Amino acid sequence: MTMIGDKLQQVRTRIVTACTAAGRDPASVRLLAVSKTFDADAVRAAHAAGQRAFGENYVQEGVAKIEALADLREELEWHCIGPLQSNKTRVVAEHFDWVHSIDRLKIAQRLAEQRPAHLPPLSVCLQVNVDGGANKSGVAPEDALALAQAVAALPRLRLRGLMAIPEPAPDFESQRALFQRAAAVFEQIRGAGIEVDTLSLGMSADLEAAVAAGSTMVRIGTAIFGQR
Repeated sequence: MTMIGDKLQQVRTRIVTACTAAGRDPASVRLLAVSKTFDADAVRAAHAAGQRAFGENYVQEGVAKIEALADLREELEWHCIGPLQSNKTRVVAEHFDWVHSIDRLKIAQRLAEQRPAHLPPLSVCLQVNVDGGANKSGVAPEDALALAQAVAALPRLRLRGLMAIPEPAPDFESQRALFQRAAAVFEQIRGAGIEVDTLSLGMSADLEAAVAAGSTMVRIGTAIFGQR
């Protein structure tokens, strides 16, 4: 499994290079390793190579991995990054540390109600649909501030920022332009006095453009674990 360690190092190098090109401190961008469809052993190998934060799209699969890696629970940070339905909020509130995909107040309210009192507040991001794809999850940019204000007021949650998954774009400038739409919404929320610190943008194919647009967390799966 040393291959995963090598791939992680390659991705870290890409992040440093992208930050340097953008005039940013490499420490300002966190790496979230997206481990969906890969088994607990792959996560364990990534942990051995120094990775601590992992993203899962499918709730049941993620919970199974969290339980299989219970011996590492204090060291790992688990992020739910896929669309979240009402019937899955309780298990997410009980097991995960972060949720990236809130696009409706109802989901946030359920997470707030169901977050166990003995756990720290659940870190959450709003998912914003920056390119208007009709089949895509995410709140419309013009509705994001109102949702942020409502979510920030809920107990047992900590609003951290925004996440977006734009449609694939053909080149760096097109990618960056889409990410900059999310960055603009992020700055609007911050400008309204809500303390947010996380802009979750960029995946294996476009992390450089995301970093150039201000991403503080890139979600990388294929470039670490291989093709699904």
